[in-house]
Amino acid sequence: QVRLVESGGGLVQAGGSLRLSCAASGRTWRNYALGWFRQAPGKEREFVATISWNGANTKYVDSVKGRFTISRDNAENTMYLQMDNLKPEDTAVYSCASRYSSSDYRYYYMSDEYASWGQGTQVTVSS
Repeated sequence: QVRLVESGGGLVQAGGSLRLSCAASGRTWRNYALGWFRQAPGKEREFVATISWNGANTKYVDSVKGRFTISRDNAENTMYLQMDNLKPEDTAVYSCASRYSSSDYRYYYMSDEYASWGQGTQVTVSS
């Protein structure tokens, strides 16, 4: 079982930046697809971004394209979400997730497709 721990959340003004990290322990996640999701108060969990096992391919929800960048360092078992030009509507609890996948071209957008989750980190963007 992979254990995931997020960090890097906080309070930032609109237009600012944050970088979230997701560290894994328990086993290497070299053959795991990874994803970021977020959940705002009163709303359902929303897909944000996903990255293939080798980092070659990424996908984003339309609302963050051009502002967020997902990346991973398999040697360090760590994934990142660089968030730039943040907006108040980005305010949410951000969680990372993982699932086994050896495919470069299979993308996972639904939360129930992921097996392991972190506890989440709060991101608050003030206007």
